[in-house]
Amino acid sequence: MLVGLFIALLALIFIGVPVVVAIGVVALGGIFALPGLAPVEFPRRMFAAVDSFSLLALPYFILAGELMVRGGMSRRLVEFAETLVGHLRGGLGHATVLANMIFANVTGSSVASTSAIGSLMAPEMKARGYKGGFIASLAACSGVIGAIIPPSMVMVVYGAMAGVSIGGLFLGGFLPGLLITGLLMLVVKLHGYHPDFPEIRATTGAFSLAKVAETLPRVWVAVLAPVIILGGIMTGVFTATEAGVVACFYSLIISMFVYRSVTVRDLPRILLTSAVTTTVVLGIIAVAGALGWLLTYLNFTEIVGGWLLGVSSKGWVVLLTLIALMLVLTMFIESLAVLIILTPLIVKIGATFALDPIYLGILVVIATQIGATTPPVAVCLFVGTSIAGCRYDETIRSCWPFIAALLAALLAVFLWPPLSTFIPNTFLK
Repeated sequence: MLVGLFIALLALIFIGVPVVVAIGVVALGGIFALPGLAPVEFPRRMFAAVDSFSLLALPYFILAGELMVRGGMSRRLVEFAETLVGHLRGGLGHATVLANMIFANVTGSSVASTSAIGSLMAPEMKARGYKGGFIASLAACSGVIGAIIPPSMVMVVYGAMAGVSIGGLFLGGFLPGLLITGLLMLVVKLHGYHPDFPEIRATTGAFSLAKVAETLPRVWVAVLAPVIILGGIMTGVFTATEAGVVACFYSLIISMFVYRSVTVRDLPRILLTSAVTTTVVLGIIAVAGALGWLLTYLNFTEIVGGWLLGVSSKGWVVLLTLIALMLVLTMFIESLAVLIILTPLIVKIGATFALDPIYLGILVVIATQIGATTPPVAVCLFVGTSIAGCRYDETIRSCWPFIAALLAALLAVFLWPPLSTFIPNTFLK
């Protein structure tokens, strides 16, 4: 039965059925197929998956990100990033990565970061001769930072379902996010030494402190957003859920009264877009929760957990095997769905080997986000390809050095837990 469910899910995804529909059909079909289970279990388990106080932060952060994007925040952040690193070899590539790092403090989503920053950088990169596959791959892989540096919607979902401190996860993602930023910029720099990328060797002039000073007044209020959010969590002024409300009010004030790029007339459209995005995300959480419950009913956690525990008696071997399993599954199934379905298994492995919950959470979040960039089913790569206006096979040929950088960051966090635990342990005890 378990094998049949996964085969049916993969088949539906590969024929083009939307992920949320595919998961829902498989979950509902499995419930109908099993004797003793009533169809009412399907909506009941869907509701149970989203019935969480911690998930209240999700629509607030989505709305805050939408306000910032519509308010022109992404354009100002790109301009600021270019003044900082545009003078380097491959300056536009470095600016793309740096802008994604800063923008991650606003959006909390890898897909949103890929779309917002990529759409601004791609035209200029193409005009300067950057290859389409390179542009798409860089936009997609640097967009992953959006789900690692707080606030992160993926961390909200995982924290709510695994019973882990969302504020702790937010703080734990900060250093890994900086590491990913540095490694991706290193990959851009190394491309500049390759003879096939002469355009990356070109520079745009010398660094100008005057230009930085000129752009800073237009961007400092955006950079202040993460200071307020993380500062409030660190000092205990508000919880991670309440931080979402604070982010909304801050984004509204900045967009309407500082940048003055959002008016009262724009609010209905912004609210509608945010509601649609929230519905899509919560829909995936709901149906994946129902499927996850069905898999638990079929002893999936015990079967796979027993297999993992049978691999070795050493915790680090089992954890590494779990991460490898997630990396493979996210190549074929939407990464958020994989995270939700495997959360009971992840929690069991963590409890068995007494793993730090923040450390474990950061690892699985990074692993699933890498899945958003690994072919064949790679949402961020699809978005990047569309933005760059190139063929998907060009993107696939160009993405592997950037994926290698993401894997190197994942390995670094795996080998050195303080990368993810030092800040939470320092401020949250």
